This record gives sequence, structure tokens and C-alpha cells, in this order.
Amino acid sequence: MDTLPGTPAISAPAALRRLYLTRFVVAAVWAALLFSTADNLGPFTAALLVIYPLFDVACAVIDIRSAQVNGRPVRGLHVNIALSALTGIGLAIAATSGIPAVLRVWGAWAVTAGIVQLIVGATRRQLGGQWAMIASGSLSTLAGASFIAQAGKDGASLSNLAGYAFLGGVFFLFSALRLGRTRTKAMAGGRG
Repeated sequence: MDTLPGTPAISAPAALRRLYLTRFVVAAVWAALLFSTADNLGPFTAALLVIYPLFDVACAVIDIRSAQVNGRPVRGLHVNIALSALTGIGLAIAATSGIPAVLRVWGAWAVTAGIVQLIVGATRRQLGGQWAMIASGSLSTLAGASFIAQAGKDGASLSNLAGYAFLGGVFFLFSALRLGRTRTKAMAGGRG
């Protein structure tokens, strides 16, 4: 993240707060769109499925730029970028094979990305607002396993993916709100 001379860098909590709020809004809109088309794996639904992990890549890139400015570790974010990019490709291919294939790819992504999110949240505990990211990573891992299991059942649907994305967005919202409170307390404490 480049700044103009004389312009202070955005603090880590402020940058994360904005990113988390954006992630919540996008997750909510995406979930509503997917839910409305969850029983039909047509071109629009396939595009939605591919867009979501690519959006995750973009968010991780933004997070990395913020982390580098503020001196935070970024290794887990690089892993997340690789996982999400591969998932986008995998979903594009899986969408040609049907809903069970999509559930398997999404499930594998949810498990692996959940583990990474859990680790990144744990390493950022000192920033505040990370308990929701830790919980979200844990739930993502469990949800991913359930998506893989659902893929083998008759009548598999993508509607659970919409619920998963929305819940993930809610965790981002909680983290953003918590980061806002942490920032407010820090500012109030600094006025002494």
C-alpha cells in the first residue's frame, strides 16, 4: 500500500475493519444470489461459484498490502491466495460435472481455508476482534467436511453454500465491529 508523502499509513485495525465490512456485504449479496439459483447449476450459478473464491483472493491481496505496511506476518495469507485461486479453477471445472462435484471442491476449500483462517486469526490475537475469525475458521473446517459428505447424497443442493457464505460474512461483521471498539478504546486511552 503506497501512501503520499506526509500521509500516515492506515493502522492495521482500521484497514482490517474496512476489509471485514466489505467482506460481510459481498458475502450477504452473494449468498442471496446463490440461494435464489441453488437448485440449478446453470451459467449464472457457475459464475457465482467461481467469483467467490476469486473475491477471496482479492481480499487476501489487500490484507497482505496492509499487513506489510504495518509489519504483520503474511505467510498464511499467501497460502490462502493459492488455495482460493486453485479453488476458483477447480469450481469452474467441477461446475461442468454437476452439483456433487462442486460440493466436493467447495468442501475441500472450506476445510483447508478454515485451517488457514484459524491460524491467521490466532497469530493476530493482539489486534483484537480475532475471536470471530478463529471461530469461523473452526466452523469452516467442519462445514467443509459436511459439504463433502453431502456430495454423496441424492438431491444435493448448493443452498448450504449460500448459508455458509452468509455465516462467514457475519463472522467478518463481528470482527469489524470488535475492531471498531478496540480502536475507539485505544483512541480514548491515548487522550489521557
